[in-house]
Parts: sequence; structure tokens; C-alpha cells
Amino acid sequence: MKNKKKILVFGGDGFCGWPASLHLSNAGHDVVILDNLSRRKIDEELEAESLTPIQPIETRIKAWEEVSGKKIGFHNVDIAEDYEKLFSVIMEEKPDVIVHYAEQRAAPYSMKSPRHKRYTVNNNVNATHNTLCAIVDSGLDIHLVHLGTMGVYGYGTAGMKIPEGYLDIEVQTDEGERVNQQILYPTNPGSIYHMTKSQDQLLFQYYNKNDQVRITDLHQGIVWGTNTKETKLDDRLINRFDYDGDYGTVLNRFLMQAAVGYPITVHGTGGQTRAFIHIQDSVRCIELAIDNPPAPEDRVMIFNQMTETHRVRDLAELVSKMADAEIAYVSNPRKEAAENELHVKNDLFLSKGLNPTTLEEGLLREVTNIAEKYAHRADHSKIPATSTWTKEQKPGVPGDTVK
Repeated sequence: MKNKKKILVFGGDGFCGWPASLHLSNAGHDVVILDNLSRRKIDEELEAESLTPIQPIETRIKAWEEVSGKKIGFHNVDIAEDYEKLFSVIMEEKPDVIVHYAEQRAAPYSMKSPRHKRYTVNNNVNATHNTLCAIVDSGLDIHLVHLGTMGVYGYGTAGMKIPEGYLDIEVQTDEGERVNQQILYPTNPGSIYHMTKSQDQLLFQYYNKNDQVRITDLHQGIVWGTNTKETKLDDRLINRFDYDGDYGTVLNRFLMQAAVGYPITVHGTGGQTRAFIHIQDSVRCIELAIDNPPAPEDRVMIFNQMTETHRVRDLAELVSKMADAEIAYVSNPRKEAAENELHVKNDLFLSKGLNPTTLEEGLLREVTNIAEKYAHRADHSKIPATSTWTKEQKPGVPGDTVK
């Protein structure tokens, strides 16, 4: 560890936020979680719990102190709704770094109904803007590390590797002079969730330009795996394993389906190419971003947080062979191209010392073993993806029927 820092982790009770909080605490940083526990409330709404049993946040934090001897603080704050409390906590804790995970993270959930669309926009955009506003309001020099998504780029390459946030262009002036510029890579969001992450980029660009807020934006691929070195230390620390059609990430869903004897569900042709990263690398990237902050005069630093790309049907076939499982091709609920290529640069994290964890059978079996251990907790009715991108509405009838 380079220097001990005071770190606030917004959304530190979630799938990525919890293991990141433990990892940063284990590295010697002073970690405090801010979370309104909304993901647990969504579990209740969807009637789809994590496959792994998640302990109350107080139990988790106490278990970590017993196992590691290190303390993690906790504040129950809705940063999207309660600006005054958010600001008060920032002034009380005086962090060096804020790690921002506090956004509704599921594309399918964001497309369920008009209510879910509005909730995702209100929660995600307000959470980000309140955070930026509070940083400026505090007068403190705080480095903001934000977990974004590769999905802001869309899924296509235009015949080139997707750069890390910025695109070199050449424009011609009215006088005929050719001028080179760098712009944010044009966004092409594929869901309301991805649209909010695209909005985040503009907020970051503005507050960096206007107020010199130091910001690192991590465009992360699909996370697979469940546990990290720290979450394996005690059963009470175990991480989430989402398998339902809204929150389960594709590779974890495949491994879980194979483990419980459910056909591996491939949407459409399975020709979608996606970027992936293991959960252990995800938390390591957060640490690397914290250890390598931009200077106040620097523009927003953007990293592509991924380690490899795979076509969905290739992953399904890999899991099928490994587990002797059946593959079922089903209709695709998303509005997207049936086939796409994806080539992505990730040079910045490699240059900072990331040693990528690539997809290998041992790690796949580790996830499968977890799924088998908790197979009795699986509700097979929650496995199919039922949230759709396009929906016929009857004239004059509101589409929001979710209570």
C-alpha cells in the first residue's frame, strides 16, 4: 500500500461494493460504507434472494472485525435523496477518496416498467450529482472513483479497438484548416441503466472542468465469480450470487443453471460479444485507481475495466461441456443486434500493474461449487429473464402496473 487513506464506499453493501470494501480495508485503508440497503429491498420486491445467504450489514461488519482485526464504519444514507445527511457525513469523515457504487446496476431491472425506468434515472443521476455537488460544497480535496460500465460505448467497434474513454478526431474549419481534437467516445447506451451511466460522464466532465474535481471513471465489463480472498475468510462475509433474470450476470447464471440442472438459457443467437472481468480483478482495479489518482489539473481519467471478451454462445458451450448441461436457445428480451464484435483497449490498468485473472476451468468450477452448495435456495421460477426492452401498451392505459 502506498499511503493509508480514508475511503468512503458508497453502495458498499452490494455485489461489487462489499468485496471492494473488504479488500481496501485489508490493504490498510480506513474504510467507511454508506448504503441505504436498497438492493436488499429490491430482493424483497422481486422475491428473489441471493443464492448465497447474505447476513445483515451489522453482522457482516462485526464478522470482518473479528476475522481481520480491522473496523469498517457504516452510515445508512440515501445519497440520492438526502443531500444534507450525505454532506454531513462527508464533513464528519473528511475522506481522501470516495468510491461510488451507489447506483441501480441492472439493465433488465431498469427496463421492467415506467416506474423502474424513473427510479433508475432518479436514483442514479441524483446519486452522482449529489456526490459531485457535496465534494465541491465541502471544500475538501477528494478523489472520486466511479464504477461505470463498458455499456456506455454500445456493442460494436467501428472497425477499431474501443479506446479508454476518449476518441482522437480530425475536424476541418471553415477556412479549410485541419484540427486534431480529443472528445469523449460517443455513447450508445442500450438500456435506461446504461443511459444513466452515459449521463454520469457528462456530469464528471463538467465538474472536472468547472471545479477541478479529481475523478476516475471505470468502464467495467460484466463481472463473474462470487468470492474474493477476503469474502472467503468467513461464511458471514460471503458475497452475493444473483441468478435471477434481472440481476444475475450472464456467466454466473450459466454456471448456476448447470449446477441445479436447469437448461443454460442463451438469448437469441448468443452472438453477443461482451467484455468480462473476475470479481477479484474488479476490486484490485479499484485499489489501483486509488493508488494512481489524477492531479487536480488533469481531465477525467477513464479506464476500461475488463480483462477479456467472449461471445455468449461460446461461454454457454464451455459451461455445457464442463458440466454436461443442456443449452436452450430462447427469445432475446433485449433490443440489440443478434451478432456483434467487440475489441477493447485496457492498456491503462495493465500499465498500473494489473495481472489479469482470465477465464479458466478452476475458477469456473469454484463458482459452480458455490452454486451446488446453495442449490436448495434456488427458485427456478426466477431464472427466466422476463423484463423486455419493447412492450405494447394499450392506448390510454398507463404501463406502470408494478406495485
